[in-house]
Amino acid sequence: MKIDSHQHFWSYNPHRESWITDDMSGIRRDFFPKDLEPLLRQNKFDGCIAVQANDTEAESQFLLDLAAHNDFIKGVVGWVDLTAESCEERLSFFSQNSLFKGIRYTLQKEKPDFILNPLFKRGISLLSKFNLTFDLLVLEHQLPEVIQLVKEFPAQPFVLDHMAKPQVSKGLSYDWIENIKLLSSYKNVYCKVSGFLTETEDFKWLKNNFNPFFDVVSEAFGENRLMYGSDWPVCLAAGSYADTLEIVEDYFYTQENGLFKKLMGINAEKFYHL
Repeated sequence: MKIDSHQHFWSYNPHRESWITDDMSGIRRDFFPKDLEPLLRQNKFDGCIAVQANDTEAESQFLLDLAAHNDFIKGVVGWVDLTAESCEERLSFFSQNSLFKGIRYTLQKEKPDFILNPLFKRGISLLSKFNLTFDLLVLEHQLPEVIQLVKEFPAQPFVLDHMAKPQVSKGLSYDWIENIKLLSSYKNVYCKVSGFLTETEDFKWLKNNFNPFFDVVSEAFGENRLMYGSDWPVCLAAGSYADTLEIVEDYFYTQENGLFKKLMGINAEKFYHL
């Protein structure tokens, strides 16, 4: 299958979606499956993974309800409070739905000591019991803590969202390169080639701005642990669905060893058990 491994839906609420800043005002509206399906069909995708945008169980249920009525949504990455005493019970509840594939936290907004907090790590330890993945939404300065986390859970499948959001307009940083290399040495970690358009200053970019970052992650993670994600509709703040796809296609299509087909679906199928 050809899979867009990272996109979102929401019924816009200015309080709940307060993370959509003024410079992203164009996405301050509803986004539903009927808006995405034509784009997937036009670009010959078989389906997508719907990923949470808010840390609530209501969001998880919202996405599962959408998936139940739209068969192109092949899986849902939702949210459960991994620090709660009821964590195991809630994971069990959501895992009864075969479309519930994994958990994501907006770790980028958490306090510095959260990622390695014992309560959070206890929650991470329970995911494998339910065959659930974990999406890592972090900023590049959080990579050392992420590396320590994945080191402690070698059997837990993790995927790094948006390449840890490097600041594209500032160019490559030594710390980001070295931490990406170290993180990729843990074979239970994948990486999404996603979310790069909006990591540019004033959302101004040229196609080749992203190539140095693609060079690093493709060398680090190799052909079997990269997956493509549009980050739609967030990407619309800085470009179009077609822009995101074209940038990735232009860079990766000529890669050898079957990387392109794996990037565009095979690896997502394997990771999310589609």
